[in-house]
Amino acid sequence: MKSIIKYFAEIFHGVIALVQGMRVTGYYFFHPKTIVTQQYPENRATLKMFENFKGEVIMPHNEKNEHKCTACGICEMNCPNGSIEILSKMVVQEDGKKKKVLEKHIYHLGMCTFCNLCVKTCPSNAIVMGNDFEHAVFNRAKLTKVLNQPGSILMKGVE
Repeated sequence: MKSIIKYFAEIFHGVIALVQGMRVTGYYFFHPKTIVTQQYPENRATLKMFENFKGEVIMPHNEKNEHKCTACGICEMNCPNGSIEILSKMVVQEDGKKKKVLEKHIYHLGMCTFCNLCVKTCPSNAIVMGNDFEHAVFNRAKLTKVLNQPGSILMKGVE
């Protein structure tokens, strides 16, 4: 007798859950959202990406062509698949102290998983996620960029 009551109780709870789900679906069926589907690629000129969209890693430069990167290498260490390479050198300053200087900040876009770990862990906020998303190329070498140069100049011959 208890198993029959348990059986019908489970059916009753299943029907209640189904009705609750259908109530949510019915609400959105009769109250459609005002967001319209983007007609990409026809609307390329007017297309606006969301603020939190992660397209690619970029390094902003100011008007004097300077960036904030200190070549600490934390972004390279936190990248889970090695899509960032930091090449640095030690330079002796005028006062005799040695300082680490960034030579190249190489970013392999084709290997990037867009996890944003490099941006979150950068202590100097030198890199950010951009909104560019069109990266289709026929040559994989074109997806390797040097970020510390203005305009993210592509590396030639780097695979």
